[in-house]
Amino acid sequence: MSSTHQTPAPTLTMTQVLLCGAMIVTLSMGIRHGFGLWLQPITMDRGWTRETFAFAIAIQNLAWGAAGPLAGMLADRFGAFRVLIVGSVLYAIGLVLMGLSTSGLAFTGSAGLLIGMAQSGTTYAVIYGVLGRNVPAEKRGWAMGVAAAAGSFGQFAMVPVESFLIGYSGWQNALFILACAALLIIPLAFGLKEPRQAAAKGPQQSVMQAVREAFKYPSFQLLMAGYFVCGFQVVFIGVHMPSYLRDKGLSPEVATYALMLIGLFNVFGTYGAGVLGQHFPKRYLLSLIYILRSVAVVAFLWAPLTPISVYIFSAVMGVLWLSTVPLTNAVVAQVFGVQYLSMLSGFVFFSHQIGSFLGVWLGGKLYDTTGSYDLVWWMVVALGVAAALLNLPIRETGIKRAALAPA
Repeated sequence: MSSTHQTPAPTLTMTQVLLCGAMIVTLSMGIRHGFGLWLQPITMDRGWTRETFAFAIAIQNLAWGAAGPLAGMLADRFGAFRVLIVGSVLYAIGLVLMGLSTSGLAFTGSAGLLIGMAQSGTTYAVIYGVLGRNVPAEKRGWAMGVAAAAGSFGQFAMVPVESFLIGYSGWQNALFILACAALLIIPLAFGLKEPRQAAAKGPQQSVMQAVREAFKYPSFQLLMAGYFVCGFQVVFIGVHMPSYLRDKGLSPEVATYALMLIGLFNVFGTYGAGVLGQHFPKRYLLSLIYILRSVAVVAFLWAPLTPISVYIFSAVMGVLWLSTVPLTNAVVAQVFGVQYLSMLSGFVFFSHQIGSFLGVWLGGKLYDTTGSYDLVWWMVVALGVAAALLNLPIRETGIKRAALAPA
């Protein structure tokens, strides 16, 4: 029995991988973070309910998660470069069709299915696979924190840009401009093009062996359950908080600043989580993040709603926003190795996106049913407590494998 995982020799410099990977994540995550700003303009212009918009974004998150394992498997097998090219093109097409859709079904197909599949090939799971193969194990958690921080910076930087584009050129033209921005991922993908390596000697774990091993491992199941909660929380807040604040009489600028603050403080939160994960048990850090999210939401709901209280809540949530990402993916790499890191991270992220689907869809559904977001806010609180408890028993040591038969 052995717990040692073979790590392929790096083929790209760490600086190159971090720079190109961070810029790709900045674009991909930055574009999607502002989608909540389109909820009211699109629904008012098209005469749709909020549930129509929310359902499309829910499908987007579900499609992103469902395509994630496949995108990860292809990236592990053929390299991230090809997957990123396809993802960039799909992203641009999806944004254009999102602006042209005149029915709820067409909007679900473009904003939902197409953009969701595009995101599966242009975000963390694919980038982290390249990082895992080209960054030393002792710096892997830090590097993942840097990449996650880049995505956070994209959220901070892109929200005011998207808000300006909507106000200056209209919501449709704003989507067409973002489609051009999504194509910038293509030249950046060349920086992550890994040369083909010679096949390793001796028996290697197959894809199905890796999948069976992971899903039988209790800690992998607990990671997936915790990540489900993460998706429910952040996507509900990201999509529905702008409308929640407008319903309460606050100006649209408050919502824009709130999303900007989440993105800004997320830079520090994700980077800090990557650094802390190098020194403290990641399961305890994950539990702390989830319980602090619940505390922050309770304080936000109980405090008088003012622009200042919104900004404080956004800053606190920003620190906790995607800080789960480097920690969760680092645990996957630590337990299972990096050979199938993109694929396994994709499976964990699928659970995250099922939570995202429910968070964004229930937000719209329950609002249309009750006229309020209150019930969903308290679901966010309860799920945070549950996730904190689920992460405590996770084991972070490398899994012990028997000698592998030829795949």
